[in-house]
Amino acid sequence: MVKGFGILAMLGVLGVGVLLGSIWLEHRTAVTLPTPTGPFAVGRATHAWADDASTDTLAPVRDTRRELVVWIWYPSAVGQPATMDDYLPAPWRDAFDRQGSALFRFLTRDLSLVQAHSARSPDVSAQQPSYPVVIMRGGASANVTNYSTLAEDLASHGYFVVGVDAPYRTNVVVFPDGRVMRRTAENNPELCSGPEQARCLNRLLAAWTADIAFVLDRLGQLNTSDPSGTFTGRLDLTRVGVFGHSFGGAQAAQFCHEDSRCKAGIDVDGAPLGSVVRAGLHQPFMFLVSAQVEASDPGSRQVKADIQSIYDRLPPDGRLRVEIRGADHFTFSDDGALLKSRVMRGALRVFGTLGIDGRRQLAVTAYCVRTFFDKYLKGTNRSPLRISSPLYPEILELE
Repeated sequence: MVKGFGILAMLGVLGVGVLLGSIWLEHRTAVTLPTPTGPFAVGRATHAWADDASTDTLAPVRDTRRELVVWIWYPSAVGQPATMDDYLPAPWRDAFDRQGSALFRFLTRDLSLVQAHSARSPDVSAQQPSYPVVIMRGGASANVTNYSTLAEDLASHGYFVVGVDAPYRTNVVVFPDGRVMRRTAENNPELCSGPEQARCLNRLLAAWTADIAFVLDRLGQLNTSDPSGTFTGRLDLTRVGVFGHSFGGAQAAQFCHEDSRCKAGIDVDGAPLGSVVRAGLHQPFMFLVSAQVEASDPGSRQVKADIQSIYDRLPPDGRLRVEIRGADHFTFSDDGALLKSRVMRGALRVFGTLGIDGRRQLAVTAYCVRTFFDKYLKGTNRSPLRISSPLYPEILELE
């Protein structure tokens, strides 16, 4: 027995060693995000915008004006000279490194080794006079660049995709003048609990949806007169979609309820919040969920009831509920593409965390997002939308 336990202990130590070695190799290994599937090359530009007319209700100091960093992915012409942009600019990477511990850096990927597919500020493709606009929001404190796979794929199919990072609620925000602003604990929706939970979440939701409204106002100004001339007249702001993941999905639903500029929206695996749950909305809308949302625990039952409340009020020809079989809540982001190690994937499958390959989940998600927006922002399909496809058997349309 002693000899047997010794062998088991040695195997355990060996297994841990293999896992740690795999994590370290993954941290130091270059990786490329999934290739966009559309016909356009992809450009990316970054803007820092300040709202002198409104204050930021989530700032720790009263009367602080709203400031945002806005990332714009867009269709550009194939073959034009352009410099490929960093997945995350160096000042942002430095800010992330200073925030995390040595253990955190060991367990996560070196973002300087991640290659995306966006060129730095090339000209917009002249193939069309203008392109529809989709606002994209990340989950909770996640930086919006962590959804570059979805943004690049949508842009490659002829969309302006506009992502927003906001101080005091996004994990880290770095402004061009060098200021670094981090999320405060009171603005973390995951920490909202107890009898004040609803008030806390609604306070956060109101600020986040106000961010979207401000960004659309500024996009209108940019479309009228871009100082660089790149975007003047190129954004079709009569065709605006909004989507987000997790808490960002709740924002999408609430914003579309509040603002008629939203013509279609998608909640990616987010629990609905706000007045939209009771009042509903009238634009085409899709709920794209993981199997976890279909679980039977009390929290999941409440989420399903809230989704049902909104779904019942949607136009019958403009509503969808879609489950991606095996999808995990956290791999709707680029995390699904950055998890490359077979050992790590195998370990996560053993513990039931990873039902399908992360890159496969992203591919299915990108297909669902662009198919929905193609229908309701481009009008490419006049028949009732059926999003299921033999190419993606993981898709389950829910009644």
